[in-house]
Amino acid sequence: MFKQLFTSALLSFTTCATFSACAASAAPASDDYHWRSVTVGAGGFAPDIIFSRAEKGLAYLRTDMGGAYRWDSGQQRWLPLQDQMAESSYFGIESIAADPRNPERVYMAAGMYKGAPAAILRSDDRGEHWQVTPVPFRMGGNEDGRGLGERLAINPQNTDILYFGSRHDGLWRSRDRGASWHKVTAFPHAGLGLPEGRRSTHAGISFVLFAEQSLFAGVADRNGTGLYRSDDSGEHWKKIAGGPDKLLPVQAAAAGGQLYIAYSDNIGPNGVTGGAVYKLDIASQQWSDITPPPQGDGPAEGGFMGISASAQHPGTVAVATMNRWHPHDTIYLSHDGGDSWRELEKRSRRDVSATPYLYWGNDEADFGWWIAGLAMNPFQDDELVYTTGATVYRTGDADAQQLLWKPWVEGIEQTAIITLLSPAAGPQLISGFGDISGFVHSDFDRSPQLMLTGPVFANTNTIIDAGSAPQILVRSGTPPHRAEGPVPTLAWSNNAGKSWRPLTVPALKIPGEKTAQRYDLTGDNAITVSADGDAFVFMAPVPQLSRDRGRSWQPVKGLPLHAHPVADRVDGKKFYALDFNRGELYASTDGAASFTALESRGLPSDLSADRPHNREKPWPLHAAPGREGELWLVSRQGLFHSTDGGQQFARVDSDITVEQLTFGKPAAGKQEATLFAIGQRGSERGSEHSSERSTERAIWRSDDSGRHWLRVNDSRHEYGQRFRVIAGDPRHYGRVYIGTDGRGIVMGEPAAATVQAELSAQDSRQ
Repeated sequence: MFKQLFTSALLSFTTCATFSACAASAAPASDDYHWRSVTVGAGGFAPDIIFSRAEKGLAYLRTDMGGAYRWDSGQQRWLPLQDQMAESSYFGIESIAADPRNPERVYMAAGMYKGAPAAILRSDDRGEHWQVTPVPFRMGGNEDGRGLGERLAINPQNTDILYFGSRHDGLWRSRDRGASWHKVTAFPHAGLGLPEGRRSTHAGISFVLFAEQSLFAGVADRNGTGLYRSDDSGEHWKKIAGGPDKLLPVQAAAAGGQLYIAYSDNIGPNGVTGGAVYKLDIASQQWSDITPPPQGDGPAEGGFMGISASAQHPGTVAVATMNRWHPHDTIYLSHDGGDSWRELEKRSRRDVSATPYLYWGNDEADFGWWIAGLAMNPFQDDELVYTTGATVYRTGDADAQQLLWKPWVEGIEQTAIITLLSPAAGPQLISGFGDISGFVHSDFDRSPQLMLTGPVFANTNTIIDAGSAPQILVRSGTPPHRAEGPVPTLAWSNNAGKSWRPLTVPALKIPGEKTAQRYDLTGDNAITVSADGDAFVFMAPVPQLSRDRGRSWQPVKGLPLHAHPVADRVDGKKFYALDFNRGELYASTDGAASFTALESRGLPSDLSADRPHNREKPWPLHAAPGREGELWLVSRQGLFHSTDGGQQFARVDSDITVEQLTFGKPAAGKQEATLFAIGQRGSERGSEHSSERSTERAIWRSDDSGRHWLRVNDSRHEYGQRFRVIAGDPRHYGRVYIGTDGRGIVMGEPAAATVQAELSAQDSRQ
């Protein structure tokens, strides 16, 4: 059916009046919750930065999974532009185009994966509000090729006309400022259609841009690759002969009658091994090879991607390498159209004091990698900005003998959060991130000084504290990127995360296996700690117990294979574990040395669908803080609660379906912990090409053990519903932390009046 949509040369699409017409409905937030970001400062891959040519000091940033940002020169910070959107896919930004005449007008192509909804978003107030046009041509804002050039282009002679170069379905045009789109059938490369395979994609049209009253488009599909030109607004096209053989045009920039093109042998950001830089004289159509020389004596590794040309000084151009791991990625700057180049990395230093995680435990911050975004300020071309896989760097003097780069990230929070812990004492929050290990957060307004190091993990998957000794922590994660040889994936701390010591577990021979294996090297297996902090339990197929901080380990007895013990939060001798296949609960009263099956009542007989098969998923069985023997089970069959150590479970009658559960400080007059949940009310509905939902997926709070739930996020704080993990605060009533998949950590808490009422109620009883 999808392919049939493109048999017509003319298609137009229904436009949502505002973003909310294409998103879930949202109830008002209870207790007037206030939401904010917990500061880390960037942290993920931003494929490009786009300066406005209509107003000095205006710029936009697109990220691959965290939405878009606008630089506000008055506030001197980046502002997130999509927190009010409920559609997750729209947080993968394929392209941004800022109107060259009207600084209020901006457009975005949004769609994260080829199987997800895609839309053109348009705004007349710099992204404060959006109109949404769903489109059937799919995008890949978080797929391979996301660092290619800008696919959206605005005709500078008539800004009502836009073009979009798609990955799979050729070139499209809008004559009504993005409200409807029509395929340009005259374009020679019609697209290859949707590829098969979950991870497969096409590059398609890698960039579209206007230069010298001509329209240019690059095609980076190997079948049809090349540079194409139209001199009559897209009615007729021709492929320009020349340029490098067997390389793909990935980005382009135009200035002074010249078109500068970066080429690579792959679409990136990984897998690029070679490339070149060429210049095309637009009038004569003569090519020049202007590839910068290698940094050393050996052959150049990697290719090129980020490229930018000065709007003020013809001949000033900059280009960035891509995947030059040896010796390292760099940027080249030329003032003579590429006839000679100045290599900048060796002339650079970086001040990352505002975002110290960029040291990665080293003495100096890295220049960066995955430099897909490279931009000169069109009003001041000695201001040069580039994006990396972890941050955005800016210098105000690109011609200095020694360049000083600083992160340009105030307000950007673009990370994927895997686990969160708000302990009962010590720091307010401890986090586990994808790609950047994690942090101890003591000041939510500053990038953390303490990164989880000793060892550093690529991903930190679990962090657990001892229930009665919260200064003792254990964590598990995955090996660092590009690690050489076996490295620890387990660690523990006795000072609330200020410092860590690695843990290793000897090779184990599991029944049915021929040889012993090291299960602590892959990062697939979690670790937990007893309430008193004396016992560590490692989740090998046969769990292993250590009472001497990892110096020795012994197998846990009495559990089925692949069981996952959970520590009671009060009694250090008690642990619990589920057999998902039989719906049986096991308990230990000797500090996890041995377990026996309980005759539990009230559990479903088959919980096999509830077993997590992803190491990053929170475990569904929870022990409640401060209450011995209280257990909660989050099941697809409902929410189950036990107050007697698992002897009896009761299904909680609730009007929401709980996906994840956490605990916070009890409400005034209550003994039981406040519950917070990621969950939904209602049922799924919709079609393949519609982003409408009848469900209300949200963040919820219950002050009465799950019988009644109040929604605590509102229609201004949807964050694409990309909720990944949740943690309640045991010291501040009503405060909850949400780890998102792309928008960092956000924190919600009741308004000051609500908090004061709670404190007054508590004081009156003392």
